[in-house]
Amino acid sequence: EESLQMWDLNKRLEAYLARVKFLEEENEVLRAEIQSAKSSPAGDSWRVRYEEELRALRDALDGAFREKCTAELARDNLYEEVEQVRSKCQKEQAAREEAKKQLNLSKKELEEERRAQIWLKERAVQLEKEVEALLEVHEEEKAGLDQEISSFSQSLETFRGAPVAFQPVEVEDYSKRLSEIWKGAVETYKTEVSQLEGSLCQAKENLWKAVEDNQQSQLQLQHLEKDLAGLKVRKEMLEENLARQWQEQRGEAEKFQLAMEALEQEKQRLRGQIAQVLEDRQQLMHLKMSLSLEVATYRTLLEAESTRLQMPAG
Repeated sequence: EESLQMWDLNKRLEAYLARVKFLEEENEVLRAEIQSAKSSPAGDSWRVRYEEELRALRDALDGAFREKCTAELARDNLYEEVEQVRSKCQKEQAAREEAKKQLNLSKKELEEERRAQIWLKERAVQLEKEVEALLEVHEEEKAGLDQEISSFSQSLETFRGAPVAFQPVEVEDYSKRLSEIWKGAVETYKTEVSQLEGSLCQAKENLWKAVEDNQQSQLQLQHLEKDLAGLKVRKEMLEENLARQWQEQRGEAEKFQLAMEALEQEKQRLRGQIAQVLEDRQQLMHLKMSLSLEVATYRTLLEAESTRLQMPAG
């Protein structure tokens, strides 16, 4: 029975020794790997690579922040340009409204000049009719005076002793006075006609000026409309560029966010691996210590058993 127990113990001891030997070899390999990882730069390749990747990602993040700042500055500049374009559009709109007002005023002045011209024409026709009527009355009065003078001369030949009040000299004075009055009326008519002609010429000049101002206002209005259309196109282009830059910046930010999340996951994974390696190493150390204690116990038991077996022989 004791020999069977010893044989069983020997088998168990042999298995434990083989296992201890295997674990010691594996421990030596792990110790060598750990020492090489600690001492050699090649062993720190994963750490160096991780630090390099982290440094590169930090540089990329700094570059992204710089690009973001640049994009924000460009966005602010574009916003200022849009505000300038908007203020310019408002100024152009105000100038356009002012041009429309001037055009309406020019049209009103043109209508007033036309009415004044029509009134002046009617007034000239009326004055011509009045002059013709005055000429007819003057001719009638002249004919009547000629008849009176002829009858008066006949009466003078009949009555030689005519009074002084009816002498032909007074008749001639009266005729001269009438002719002077007629000349004054004619001069007055000529003066009025010349004034009317001057007013008519002035009205024509004002009309031409109003027409020219109207044409200039229309040309200016067309030019302002063209400038407004160009500013609208430029505003649309600037808004499209701003939206495109916003989209690009948002896409880059999402990419960097995904990269940071991936790096964070990689970091957590590496930490888990390191913790697992440390835990395995700790378990191996505990296993080694337990195996060492078990081997020492078996050695003690073997020594005691060998001593006990050798004592009867002695």
